[in-house]
Amino acid sequence: MISQKEYKSRRKSLAKRLSVNSVGVLYSAKYKTRSNDTEYPYRQESNFYYLTGFKEDNASLVFVKTKASVKTFLFVQKKDEALELWNGKRLGAKEAKKEFDVDAVYTSDEFPQKIEEFLKDKHGLYFDLNSQDERITTLKEHAKTLKSHKDIMSEIANMRLIKSPAEIMMIQKALEITQEAHHKAMKLQKAGKKEYELQAEIEYIFKKNGAYSDAYTSIVACANAANTLHYVENNKPLLDGELILIDAGCEYDYYASDITRTIPVNGRFSKAQRELYEMVLDVELQIIKMVKPKVKRSELQTKAVKLLCKGMLRLGILKGSLEKNIKKEKYKKYYPHGIGHWMGIDVHDQCPYKYENGDEIPLMNGMVLTIEPGIYIDKDDKKVPKKYRGIGIRIEDDILVTKNGYENLSMRIAKTVKEIQRFS
Repeated sequence: MISQKEYKSRRKSLAKRLSVNSVGVLYSAKYKTRSNDTEYPYRQESNFYYLTGFKEDNASLVFVKTKASVKTFLFVQKKDEALELWNGKRLGAKEAKKEFDVDAVYTSDEFPQKIEEFLKDKHGLYFDLNSQDERITTLKEHAKTLKSHKDIMSEIANMRLIKSPAEIMMIQKALEITQEAHHKAMKLQKAGKKEYELQAEIEYIFKKNGAYSDAYTSIVACANAANTLHYVENNKPLLDGELILIDAGCEYDYYASDITRTIPVNGRFSKAQRELYEMVLDVELQIIKMVKPKVKRSELQTKAVKLLCKGMLRLGILKGSLEKNIKKEKYKKYYPHGIGHWMGIDVHDQCPYKYENGDEIPLMNGMVLTIEPGIYIDKDDKKVPKKYRGIGIRIEDDILVTKNGYENLSMRIAKTVKEIQRFS
């Protein structure tokens, strides 16, 4: 669990990034309509949570920075017995002041008046410039009267690149639960069932262990369905002799895991399946070994492309020279995505990949990223040897960049052929 001391430290770090005589504003997430008058389960806006740990809606966080000081103010939904009867108890301003280490707590209905006071004699305003939230409209009007307005989200995104020890522990907890779920999937008798039945078993493990939400919509894709990268229908039968690509990770107290394993329905890889699988696995292992400070993500991508192309040429999936296949991007038909992404509070953490000047941000101690090579061969692709058609494979792990190299946070989740077949 992240301590209030750490949340306060994050707010101090953000305050240092704000200019003198400025105001910074963040809003909580709003409930999202599912259909008519029903709503999706509430999840706090990630940056708001990163700075507060506050999980209620109808809230805002305000920074007021002058030459003399920085003050932080939290606005929360006021206590309302009638509303709480339907939607549950609210913390209220009095209790929020006890729990959250800010200078003052006000009720949200006081925000319009208070923001007028805070902005008086200020030069700059920081807020989410890309938000479509109607609450931003008022801030945009205020911004017109000031010397400058800047995007507060980009400032926070830079902070989120480096994970604290407490954040890494939360990710590890999410991965412990995700490990149990993937191992359960490997153990189950799957032939004859539907993809959604396997999905249900996986997500049951998540919830049973206190991860009430998956970090993203689970992908359980059997046979040719694995060749649709964002396949989420999960409604096809699990066919004996085929592979299942399972991309599923839980979110534990707002911290994500992101794991993909590709396993046989009947527990045993065929010769062709094993050839493709071990080719992808070898690439993944080699790329993970490259992870260390100062290495660039583009270097990982370039190496992954080269290794995958070599493997596809060896297996007869690609033809011609290595250089020509890379130059003409022939590999993209079978490997169309990147080697990985940042991960943290969001499964695709909204952190930058480049500095403002356009230079790529190198890996640094404390970053967490995924490494996920894959190969996807459609069942109707006549240019590929028949034995490989209809097979889609991705192998994905969550990697922490350390001072001298890396730590595979998901290393305990089985992924070699021998380890996976041991569960059958």
